[in-house]
Amino acid sequence: MGNQIKTIGIVGLGLIGGSMAVGLRARGYASRFIGTDKNPLNAEAACRLGLVDCMVSLEACIDESDIIVVSVPVSAAAGIIQTVLDSFKARGYTDKIVMDVCSTKSQIAERLKYHPCRKRYVATHPMAGTEHSGPWAAMPGLFDGRACIIADQDESDPAAVRVVEDLYRALNMRIVYMTSDSHDVHTAYVSHLSHVSSFALALTVLDKERDEKHIFDLASGGFSSTVRLAKSNADMWVPIFMQNRDNLLRVVDTYIEKMTAFREAIAGFDEDRTRELIEEANRIKKIIR
Repeated sequence: MGNQIKTIGIVGLGLIGGSMAVGLRARGYASRFIGTDKNPLNAEAACRLGLVDCMVSLEACIDESDIIVVSVPVSAAAGIIQTVLDSFKARGYTDKIVMDVCSTKSQIAERLKYHPCRKRYVATHPMAGTEHSGPWAAMPGLFDGRACIIADQDESDPAAVRVVEDLYRALNMRIVYMTSDSHDVHTAYVSHLSHVSSFALALTVLDKERDEKHIFDLASGGFSSTVRLAKSNADMWVPIFMQNRDNLLRVVDTYIEKMTAFREAIAGFDEDRTRELIEEANRIKKIIR
């Protein structure tokens, strides 16, 4: 199916959008890649780095692309997708596809639910990324072996879903299907909490270690890997936390309960309880290898 796609338009040339362009171009998925980005610096860099062949307006991106990939912060995504679908309706486009790569899904799904061109939209979330942002962070192979969630696939045209499946398989991703609500619950646990805890750890260490030299001198692999996500961009993560607020609060409350259990065991010199908690946590090795 990929060889039938001539032009891919990417709205937002950051880490995910840029890496998608790099990966799909390397695999010959499309012959032309165009982009649009409201940040002039990002737009210029995307062209200079060869992520896209040229930058165009959103209107031109819609007109010229077979697939429009919306890769912007979740706070802006629903509005852009609606604009794209409005254009589909106004111009009679019935074969174009718009897809997003956002980390939250429920609010977007609710807003677009009754749009007359809803079936030309495929909701996706490739579970890949780094702590870096911008077009400079784009990298080949970012998606290799990772999971991609396609949400609410029954709400989309089956043919459109097949094209998007083909796109992600070209990126060497495995596909998982779930509803938008389930997606937001699961990502609160496996992604959003990780970022909250990393931000909190960074704040804790920075609060206690006034002499930053000690942080760098003493930081080992464990600390570095745990705090790595604290380098992530606030412009991306604040909207994610706000849109997934209810799920994230429940997960954070559970996390605090587990932290409290460790605190009480350690405060009480309770070696047996501390060991029990650690060994219970060790069960994660059966899930993540």
